[in-house]
Amino acid sequence: MTNTRFRVHGVPTATLERIRRTGRDAADQAVESVVAGGGEPLRCCLRDAEQGEELVLFGYAPPVAAGPYREIGPVFAHAAACSGPDGTGGHPPAWRGRPQVLRAYDRKGRICGGRLHDGTDPETVIAELFADASVCQLHSRNVVYGCFMFAVQRVAE
Repeated sequence: MTNTRFRVHGVPTATLERIRRTGRDAADQAVESVVAGGGEPLRCCLRDAEQGEELVLFGYAPPVAAGPYREIGPVFAHAAACSGPDGTGGHPPAWRGRPQVLRAYDRKGRICGGRLHDGTDPETVIAELFADASVCQLHSRNVVYGCFMFAVQRVAE
């Protein structure tokens, strides 16, 4: 599968700018400043942090319609603006090979499927989930902690 049918994104730039400016997260809680130990998954640039990087830890509500399936969970991002993801819009290269759960959502924001994958061929799993016309977006989730990693949006052909 090519990247022409889907686009991957982390926490939107506007959301990151607001969080950095206000110091408040999606639950109106104070953002925590953290010095990276190394390996923290960064939702701003979709790679793991290197030891010593200045980060923020905050509660984030991934993009789904308001309702019972909308949740707030912890995510890391750079404390200051960074260059963002690699720009291809495809699966994050730094996270290829990382086992993940892809959770499928419909237009009402309800979970309508999902799949555990080993990370070696995420495009195939994404294509299989998007084969269901009711799926409008996917969320990649950390297998152990369940945290939001990134969203996958269907792109009109």
